Amino acid sequence: METLQTSLNEGIQTVTLDRGKANAINHQMLREFRALIQESDKNEAVRGSLLTGKFPFFSAGLDVVELYSYDEATMREFWVDLAGLLADLSASPKPWVAAISGHSPAGGCVLALCCDQRVMAKGNYRIGLNEVPVGIIVPAPIFHLYESVLGSRQAYQFLMEGKLVLPEEALAAGLIDAVVEPEDVIAEATKRLQTYLNLNPKVWSNTKKLLKAPLVEKLRPDFQSTFGPTLAHWWSEESRGQIAAMIQKLKK
Repeated sequence: METLQTSLNEGIQTVTLDRGKANAINHQMLREFRALIQESDKNEAVRGSLLTGKFPFFSAGLDVVELYSYDEATMREFWVDLAGLLADLSASPKPWVAAISGHSPAGGCVLALCCDQRVMAKGNYRIGLNEVPVGIIVPAPIFHLYESVLGSRQAYQFLMEGKLVLPEEALAAGLIDAVVEPEDVIAEATKRLQTYLNLNPKVWSNTKKLLKAPLVEKLRPDFQSTFGPTLAHWWSEESRGQIAAMIQKLKK
């Protein structure tokens, strides 16, 4: 794999997002991540997983620079695989804990939302869904992920404002489960993962399946009706102009 690094120690798999400085999500990362989940779900040596990045980023979200160059077919495939990844990760029968190693806006936040717990590094880092200010129409499944953690009212307000919050604010809102010093993120996430691993794995897995069934069903909807508006707007003249302007700012 070129965009992910993995290691396995005493049943705990550590998956590190590893793509450039900010771990921006492209199609290759989605495909590699989906393949990894399918493999680790079947691998008896993997009892649970940590998902992390590289300080000062967890993931900066979608790689809009690369996505801007995709043709319509590739862009559709990208969103199909993104939708599939969110469902696959959320439905994994094994526990996943996000060790959020810095900034985690947009797609980075979405990946963390799919995990069973979230531990974030203390510091001037931001997390949340800021797609609306960026000019991306948020598909309903992504709102449902946000809603599953924040509750309907708060998720709606945060999403419609494009709110990005500091770790302490995220903890108070219930978006994350703990804030620790950057050097302690992996240790705290491992501790929380180990709590799950100390329980009967069949009971834990089946309970997760039952409790997450309604959410997972919402994450596997009819693609065209839920993601179609996002794709249609992406190709609009207004959206292309806004994204092009944002890319120019990023390149400065």
